[in-house]
Amino acid sequence: MVKRIWSTLKGSFASSVLAANAVTIFSGMIPVALLKLALPFAAVRRRADRALTALAEGWIAVNGWWMALVQRIRWDVKGLEGLRRKGWYLVSSNHQSWVDILVLQKVFHRRVPFLKFFLKRQLIYVPVMGLAWWALDFPFMRRRTGSRSADLDTARKACEKFRRIPTSVMNFLEGTRFSRAKHDAQQSPYRHLLKPKVGGLATALSAMGERFDALLDVTIVYPEGVPTFWDLLSGRLKAVVVRVHERAIPKDLLDGDYEGDPAFRARMQRFVHDMWAEKDARIEEIVLSLRGRAEA
Repeated sequence: MVKRIWSTLKGSFASSVLAANAVTIFSGMIPVALLKLALPFAAVRRRADRALTALAEGWIAVNGWWMALVQRIRWDVKGLEGLRRKGWYLVSSNHQSWVDILVLQKVFHRRVPFLKFFLKRQLIYVPVMGLAWWALDFPFMRRRTGSRSADLDTARKACEKFRRIPTSVMNFLEGTRFSRAKHDAQQSPYRHLLKPKVGGLATALSAMGERFDALLDVTIVYPEGVPTFWDLLSGRLKAVVVRVHERAIPKDLLDGDYEGDPAFRARMQRFVHDMWAEKDARIEEIVLSLRGRAEA
């Protein structure tokens, strides 16, 4: 009972800090966003983008503070060597929980440029946050039948904006959070992953071409089971394993027509499915290693 009360108190505290942090930081973005909208000149937009990114990174830093305050997370992270804050990266990760986003932000904070995610269209209506995501040029995707061409056009326009300043473009290739029910419904060929959706990745590569320095292939494993967001807030997240693999992007994938060229589409799908097979094997290896330690 005492433990439950303590967890609730920690969760309430963390929720309050998270909300206050979001309102304070993202409210500060409003005048900068309005300036960016009113004066759509390249020089103004570059300065506005830098200011907005600095504010967003401040939000991440405060989140890291309360995460450390409410719990002692064992971070097992490998593969961050050699990353550059002034580079351009295409980032891909498996997706299991809303916690993934804060984990990725924590791991990459001030190591690579600010992460920009592909988001569901509905999230633009989230109070305060939706406006902030719009100001930061996050691409909002509709993700419903008949909207594929519109989604790809949205992704293409967003990626063109990302060329102005160093950016990390984040894409959850599975398109949704993993669950065993979704896995079975898809008849996914992977043990720990859903089938990847390749179109968004192909569009990002087409829009930004050789601007990307590398693809960062990220694998996240939660040793004690996939946490809910409340688990993170209330201090129940005990351990996170993150593996980052920096991959060179093949030259023949930098400029092609994914929709209209079957040969290019086949090459892109083969590249992604090979990466996904390696990630699936990596997760299995981590899971078996953790199980072996628990049984020892």
